[in-house]
Amino acid sequence: MNRLRRTLSIGAFGILALLFGLWSGQALALDSDVDDEVITVPFDPRPVPSAKQANHSLRWRHVPAHSILLKELKTGTTLYQFESEKRLSPASLTKIMSALVILEYGHLDDEVTVSPKAARAHKTHLRLRTGQIFRLEDLLKAMLIVSANDACLAASEHVGGDEARFVDLMNAKAAALQLHNTHFSNACGFDAPEHYSTAEDLAKLSEIALHHPVFKELVREEREIIMPINEHRAYVLRTTNRLLGRIPGVQGVKTGFTSKAGRCLIAKVSQDGSDLLLVILNSKRRWNTATSLINYGLRLSDSRAGLAR
Repeated sequence: MNRLRRTLSIGAFGILALLFGLWSGQALALDSDVDDEVITVPFDPRPVPSAKQANHSLRWRHVPAHSILLKELKTGTTLYQFESEKRLSPASLTKIMSALVILEYGHLDDEVTVSPKAARAHKTHLRLRTGQIFRLEDLLKAMLIVSANDACLAASEHVGGDEARFVDLMNAKAAALQLHNTHFSNACGFDAPEHYSTAEDLAKLSEIALHHPVFKELVREEREIIMPINEHRAYVLRTTNRLLGRIPGVQGVKTGFTSKAGRCLIAKVSQDGSDLLLVILNSKRRWNTATSLINYGLRLSDSRAGLAR
């Protein structure tokens, strides 16, 4: 009965918070991973007659990112790659590993108290307050949907005991998954000399993460509402992934941005029998770059399927 009352209460306050947030902007998540890039490349999944012609469509004068990997997951075929083994700052793509560790060692119904350190987390944050108590699952939502660093730090401190021990768990899992060009020095993705990964490793990590039903569900959400257990204050989470709801079949996965890492993206697209996984690291025009690569991947997959028939 208490759980029912709490669910009804959250629902009612959530609706009010959403309306208030849309009117005033006060309850919405603050996200520094939002950019002003206008998507100008039209989504055009029409097939081309051959793989050669599909390849022709991606002959950029300059590759618009520091690293790119595009894979077809069903066959394991690499459709496009550029510097995919180069070690780079992964920014908030780090939170994919953080989420996996949380899901492995934590309990989603755990009650987590926001520490002073977590409340002070900078850049992308929800402005959580010291002493607020959240369900671990709600902090995970905030991490993955709006990339909130205060939520990430609160969750990692709870699961690991402190951030340093949590990072040890992250690196142990990276070693177990044979991510040989990946190392973490913090839980949320801040730039640091010993914090790096590659498009190859991040693609492998994402593919593994997408097999977890909770992770898979959360990264495809466009909007959610969370509330602390000990306050009647709602936070509206709006996804940072502009491809969600715009390109059919997009199923996440994660955005990232820091001054060193640039604008990063991992996207999963399932359409017309094709399963594409795209990793883009350090691109000034990630949305247009991603749209071009997704168009290319779907065309190439379609042309190969046609040749096989």
